[in-house]
Amino acid sequence: MTDQPQADHPPGDREPAIRTIAMPADANASGDIFGGWMMSQMDMAGGVAAVRRAKGRVVTVAVEAMTFHRPVLVGDLVSCYAEVTRVGRTSLSVRIDAWVERRSDGATEQVTSGTFTYVAVDEARKPRVVPAA
Repeated sequence: MTDQPQADHPPGDREPAIRTIAMPADANASGDIFGGWMMSQMDMAGGVAAVRRAKGRVVTVAVEAMTFHRPVLVGDLVSCYAEVTRVGRTSLSVRIDAWVERRSDGATEQVTSGTFTYVAVDEARKPRVVPAA
């Protein structure tokens, strides 16, 4: 984990793509939330943004530069903010920043960030062109 988060406060001008509470079943024996659980939350948040922009079904094809800044603890309120940063012919890149509100003291901290790539697909799961905005 890095010592410094990427930003000092969550995006105040945007609603999170998803929000959930980290539960004991998602944690290791030390009470830290599994990285894989956090990655799946981020993938769902990125999928929300990608589906909206692609106007239909998408699939995850890559995760780039995912960084864990701080641990996520049981009881933290996790909010994932997603923003489409690149649109190609059939693919989209989405930047996802995850923040927590600590159950213990209400402090907010950025815990994870990363870029996920999605491909727009049709009903046959074949790549399709992402429509113009």
